[in-house]
Amino acid sequence: MRALLRHWPWSALIASAAALAIAHAFQTFAHLAPCELCLKQREVYWMAVALAAVGIIAGFTPWRVRGVRIACVALAGIFAWGAVLAGYHAGVEWKWWPGPASCSGGAASVSAADLAALLHGARLSMPSCDTPAWVFLGLSMAGWNALASLILAILSVLGAMERRAA
Repeated sequence: MRALLRHWPWSALIASAAALAIAHAFQTFAHLAPCELCLKQREVYWMAVALAAVGIIAGFTPWRVRGVRIACVALAGIFAWGAVLAGYHAGVEWKWWPGPASCSGGAASVSAADLAALLHGARLSMPSCDTPAWVFLGLSMAGWNALASLILAILSVLGAMERRAA
């Protein structure tokens, strides 16, 4: 665990890339089209990848301790935002509160004809944000993402604290 925290920007980069790969695999192989909130959750991981890369680069500078610690704190904030966003999405799926008006739904999957239409400037409607596309052990993808993002936020804080002790 200590090695994981000592190299937290690398770990965060790998975890974020894995989350993105899993999301894209569900989309590509299981044909689960992402809704608007799903895509926003992916943006969090893309930001985390970029920030983790900055933290990794900072580790090779004379300001490595401070730079990596700042990157870890920023990663904690990004992952915390991801947990809030995913929790909001899970609440929309459980019908605890309404989702955004732009998330009313439409297409459930993307076909070759849809892709051809996109090439000609057409827009596809997104699936509804209030219907989970996949559920495992009672949690939707948004629920699992909220849990994963919360854990990554906590580990990011611990990674920053590890840097402080270094």
